[in-house]
Amino acid sequence: MTAPTLFPGSADALLFDLGRVVIDIDFKRATACWARHGKCDVADINARFSADEALRQYESGKLSEAAYFAGLRRMLGVEITDAQLLEGWNAIFIGEIPGIAALLERAAKHLPLYALSNTNPSHIAHFTKVHAEVLGHFRETYLSSTIGLLKPDRAAYDHVVKAIGAPASRIVFFDDLAENIQGARACGLSAVHVKSSEDVANALAALGI
Repeated sequence: MTAPTLFPGSADALLFDLGRVVIDIDFKRATACWARHGKCDVADINARFSADEALRQYESGKLSEAAYFAGLRRMLGVEITDAQLLEGWNAIFIGEIPGIAALLERAAKHLPLYALSNTNPSHIAHFTKVHAEVLGHFRETYLSSTIGLLKPDRAAYDHVVKAIGAPASRIVFFDDLAENIQGARACGLSAVHVKSSEDVANALAALGI
């Protein structure tokens, strides 16, 4: 995927995904937790779980936690409680991506920082407390279940560009998923495909930050 052309003075704002860009996650931690509570093989749980339409509904604010967890329990085929499902659901969060906090702190001295993330109320309640310090670098966070819009849908990017109030071409977007990068570029944003914090560091250097 071709990197955008960045140079000092080419951006008015920086927009970051959260998962695997700012906060590291590993969904296998969830399935391991559910398998332990359900007293079953984790391979079976991994095989049964999928990011289905119900998850899209949950992460766009159209489905409640109780309704999503009821469907999730049926999908997994295990009789575990909502509290046990929630324990696994929130176990995915590992910690900050190494090096990202210092990069955000530096960048925030030069440009306003924003976040755009596909997420859900259960995760929001967890990571906004656990990772409050690093999230404090963002002027605003646009979370899918709050704004009712999901990446890579065009409406999500258009909503955030309008809210930020800068031309799309003057916003640099950082995300770990290729489809989200493609969606952002289709809406006119400069987008950086992030595989590690080094990609963020290189982009900031190109911007003179």
